[in-house]
Amino acid sequence: MSRRRITACAAIVLICTGLSLPAQEKIPYLDPDRPRAERVEDLLSRLTLHEKLGLMMNSSKGVPRLGIPDYDWWNEALHGVARAGLATVYPQAIGMAATFDPETHLQTFTYVSDEARAKYFDAIRKNEHKKYYGLTFWTPNINIFRDPRWGRGQETYGEDPYLTSVMGAATVRGLQGDDPHYYKTHACAKHFAVHSGPEWNRHSFDVTVSARDLWETYLPAFRTLAVDAGVREFMGAYNSYAGDPCCASNFLLNDVLRGRWKYDGIVVSDCGAINDFYIKSHHGTHTTAADASADAVKKGTDIECGNSYVALIEAYQDGLITEEDIDVSIRRILGGFFELGVFDPASRVPWSGIPYSNVDCQEHKDHALKVARESVVLLKNDGVLPAAPSKVKRIAVVGPNADDEKMMLGNYNGIPSSVVTILDGIKAAYPDAQVSYERGCDLVEGFVFVDPRAVRGLNTEVFVGLSDEEAAALRKKQQDEMGSIKPMSSDNYTPEALEALAKRSSQADIIFFVGGLSPFVEGEEMRVQIDGFRGGDRERIELPEVQGKVLKALHSTGKPVVFILCSGSAVALEANEKDYDALVCAWYGGQAGGTAVGDIVSGKVSPSGKLPVTFYKSTSQLPDFQNYDMDGRTYRYFKGEPLYPFGYGLGYGDFQYGKATLSEKTVNLGSDVTITIPLSNKGSMMADEVVQVYVRRLGDTQAPLKSLKGFQRVSVPAGGRTSVSIKLTPASFSYYDEKIDDLVQKSGRYEILYGSSSAEKDLKKVVLTIK
Repeated sequence: MSRRRITACAAIVLICTGLSLPAQEKIPYLDPDRPRAERVEDLLSRLTLHEKLGLMMNSSKGVPRLGIPDYDWWNEALHGVARAGLATVYPQAIGMAATFDPETHLQTFTYVSDEARAKYFDAIRKNEHKKYYGLTFWTPNINIFRDPRWGRGQETYGEDPYLTSVMGAATVRGLQGDDPHYYKTHACAKHFAVHSGPEWNRHSFDVTVSARDLWETYLPAFRTLAVDAGVREFMGAYNSYAGDPCCASNFLLNDVLRGRWKYDGIVVSDCGAINDFYIKSHHGTHTTAADASADAVKKGTDIECGNSYVALIEAYQDGLITEEDIDVSIRRILGGFFELGVFDPASRVPWSGIPYSNVDCQEHKDHALKVARESVVLLKNDGVLPAAPSKVKRIAVVGPNADDEKMMLGNYNGIPSSVVTILDGIKAAYPDAQVSYERGCDLVEGFVFVDPRAVRGLNTEVFVGLSDEEAAALRKKQQDEMGSIKPMSSDNYTPEALEALAKRSSQADIIFFVGGLSPFVEGEEMRVQIDGFRGGDRERIELPEVQGKVLKALHSTGKPVVFILCSGSAVALEANEKDYDALVCAWYGGQAGGTAVGDIVSGKVSPSGKLPVTFYKSTSQLPDFQNYDMDGRTYRYFKGEPLYPFGYGLGYGDFQYGKATLSEKTVNLGSDVTITIPLSNKGSMMADEVVQVYVRRLGDTQAPLKSLKGFQRVSVPAGGRTSVSIKLTPASFSYYDEKIDDLVQKSGRYEILYGSSSAEKDLKKVVLTIK
């Protein structure tokens, strides 16, 4: 949401009030040398009730007489500034989680906030105050990806509370900056709390979980962002918790967030969430918009994304809310403006000089490639990768995701100046090879493109915006050019067609099948009606059957098949595992994702990503989607055997873990302990490894089987050695305690497990005693 800038605001104040500079200096709220709280109180005292209410919706009305500009609090920056035109687009959040690299992640969001400030200043210069061009970003999404069926899981940092906390905190610090006086932008922790699908019933769903699951799984990341990272905004979730809509939950907003965690920032509602209070088919907990809005404000939701807060004047007139209640929220809203430097001279606010040329600049493009490379996870390799360009003369690229730019960008994305598809990346990595390409199949049999205006051509391209006459002419033209060739449509995946595809592909030295999922079938509350999908979620996590048929046909050629899996979530591949020789998980890789894949399969760089989620064998291993109990979910509670475990990822190095040592084998409560882990690379090329440390509490049958409590990415040259030291704090050994209804460090014996993944076979252990 582009919004006012320092100089612009100061000028507006002078023009609108007709004040001279000396007079202006006497106005406390315009004096940047006064304490922020004093400035807030002064400006608050000058506002009328109607002016205050106008500030409480995401598209807030300015107060020209006081120099308060129009502003829209709704801005997005999930993996780059989104919905605001040109921007650098990094891998989708789940891909960034796979890097296990908080330092690089911090740099990513430092670049994102640079672009945000540049866009903001550019909009202010043009006197534009549009949505998505402001400084308050509703990211990160730190919900726990507890179930792979959830379509919005791609927006999260995975299934683990600690990894989510670390990556989420890096996001906040990169967005908000480290200046002692001003915030570069606002970040927003969402969706508070206990929110992870299904999408189709999120406006009516009431979540109940045990206190232990709440405190050990669903709340830790939110606590980290509120207490440690200093996030300045929280967003309430759509669902209700324990009978109360999250945006009016006294327990969540007042007891936990503002009470125990001492959070003093802004709380916003998710968009339309207040409407759910009084719509009978949704939560239906309130009778009118006035009743709902008054309750939300009094419970702590300061800004509504939507229009229900229009009814606050009615609520005031009916005695449902007082002006003093409203002032509590207004103080926080005005405080946000002052934190961002809206009323202060540009010379006093850092980042004022960031030019628009910073947006999608070469430095940011290079960084997008670095992140994309680190995000790619090699899950299987039967000796076919790396495929050296000098040894490959003919390549067949097949699959619905191979040449799809939109798929690469995920959701909540900006628009980069260029996108490298996976097909493009393979061609660039093998400049001397003959590369053939055909789509082969759709993502899902019977898939209908979301845009109702879309028309399918005989080549399986999609053309949008054609009239009936234009569509007919296009089909006629293609038929004239191609004769009897037809796309492999939902009724045309015949054995003969698959055999023909295999025959054409058999001429290649290596086959790359690029499939998986797409943001067109998984995402936020989508209108997708396909077998196996519902409302943006999946009902089954297996690879769509039609893709499995194509994989099997390609495997029948006897040529090496590399499956490049693009998705925002785990896909169950047990039924397909014998039909590919290598599996590369590329997520939605952003603008440079195709280059990253090409670099990895060709051996230019070693893959180094690790899974931030568990890849289950089949849907049958999952509990009921609507059951939020953690028993049987994620690597922390799943007792079965996954196909690929959390934290897993292969590379071209050969890492060997030595015997770790603890700084102390016995420590007192409240003490830190450091584990030092020897690591060597016996391989023939430089490679990165993510060293992982897990904690298991012995004797506690209700505790997680193990929990990630530390990790570090390191680069080790071929034949090189290093040692990695990771500090474990009292929080690493904290568990739920009924007496205090919170987490507390527990005494007892612990196994400290370390290695290359969460799988027991990949871990070694030492024992620690806490007295």
